[in-house]
Amino acid sequence: MNNKILILDFGSQYTQLIARRIRELNVYCEIQPCNKPVTYDSTLKGIILSGSPFSVNDEHAPTPDIAAMANNLPVLAVCYGAQLLAKQSGGEVGKSAHREYGRAHLKDISNEPLFATIPEGSQVWMSHSDTIKKLPEGFELIARTDSIPVAAFKASKAYAKNPIYAIQFHPEVTHSTDGSQLLKNFIVDVCKCEQDWTPAAFIQETVAKIKDQIGDKKVVMALSGGVDSTVAATLIHKAIGANLYCIFVDNGLLRKGEFEQVLEGYKHLGLNTKGIDARKRFYSGLDGVADPEKKRKIIGGLFIEVFHEEALKLTDVSFLGQGTIYPDVVESMSVHGGPSVTIKSHHNVGGLPDIMHLSLIEPLRYLFKDEVRKVGRELGIDEIFIGRHPFPGPGLGIRILGAVSEEKVLMLQEADAIYIQHLRDSGMYKEVWQAGAILLPVQSVGVMGDERTYEFTCALRAVTSVDGMTADWAHLPYDLLGKISNDIINRVRGINRVVYDISSKPPATIEWE
Repeated sequence: MNNKILILDFGSQYTQLIARRIRELNVYCEIQPCNKPVTYDSTLKGIILSGSPFSVNDEHAPTPDIAAMANNLPVLAVCYGAQLLAKQSGGEVGKSAHREYGRAHLKDISNEPLFATIPEGSQVWMSHSDTIKKLPEGFELIARTDSIPVAAFKASKAYAKNPIYAIQFHPEVTHSTDGSQLLKNFIVDVCKCEQDWTPAAFIQETVAKIKDQIGDKKVVMALSGGVDSTVAATLIHKAIGANLYCIFVDNGLLRKGEFEQVLEGYKHLGLNTKGIDARKRFYSGLDGVADPEKKRKIIGGLFIEVFHEEALKLTDVSFLGQGTIYPDVVESMSVHGGPSVTIKSHHNVGGLPDIMHLSLIEPLRYLFKDEVRKVGRELGIDEIFIGRHPFPGPGLGIRILGAVSEEKVLMLQEADAIYIQHLRDSGMYKEVWQAGAILLPVQSVGVMGDERTYEFTCALRAVTSVDGMTADWAHLPYDLLGKISNDIINRVRGINRVVYDISSKPPATIEWE
């Protein structure tokens, strides 16, 4: 890697989007919290300061030295970053007369490298309650909007050795129609980055890092059949070969026929994989438990127990491989110690119990789902793995709302299999990012023939997304939904009603629990 952009995270909800946009330009980037000192090396070409829920006038607002950064590298300050730059340099930042949120259009755009090929009137997205009321002395206004006199500005040459631009809008969101072009202008033209970070380059660099980190030691890894663990295992196998030992645990919460199908698929990939049937153990542990977080913890805890027992049968294992990806990290904890809000716990994030005495190897930890798929295709992994919809680590345990039982699992497996097969047959499977059936703890009256039924309700969920960070409900055709509903009700004993979830993320999550 010869090029890198550093994003300093001030806690913005959009920080990860900045990273995605940069990577779409085939330039590598990293995120680190704003309170961590910047480490300068030959690969670092520029710095971007994110937005923030803070006001620069808050008593405990983060205030890193922007001038010091700009004396080393070009800087792009976004929203909070722009306001912080203005305040640190002697300008005035205060509350807007009204909250500036939503679409706006740039006017009086200056002839600057940052705005190259961006037209007058370009739409941008605003999201801030403070605004820059007065620019610091010697700083130059380079764009405005109808409601914002200072939409973009640049620092004077006397301020720092390198160019520093500041904008009060968010180029990373799709509502900023020329946002990607603006980021490209900064990264490629101002910072002089080469656009050479590709899946092939990632594979080459990652395999080399794994070889260097592991050497001739052994790695044990749990596989799920999903794209993340499969791609991670293939990368590790490419680096260390036979020193990778894989374990696939059937927790009784997989999809119908999945255990056998996945084991067969791993044979073709050349991965040394052992299958463990632990269904009864998980059903016993989950008996009577309805709380979703408790279910997650029980499933995670039992998995570690089973996995640990199997790992102990191996000798001289030093590392644990995991298919952790970026959205897992973002939702489970504060990224790199930054101020992100925890949404839910993930089974593969948060460290290991001391009893395992293994070091972690997570080759995909900072990749988004679509990037993982690209890497997998570059590795030549079959579409049966790469094109597979995401599936939660706790499996059907969190798609059965309320207490889990073997009877309910079998019921949901049948309903889910019918649903997914219809999506495949109709050609909609590839159009949908993730789909699954959910068994609700709701029973209702139905009539089948001359008999009265009192059975469960099944909810169908299908979303479109790029990386799972945000998602919209998939607009499946009514006739397709009708066929799915009819087949589930007719073929799955115990379900007499089917509903379709039309909630987007946010405010809902993709999974119900």
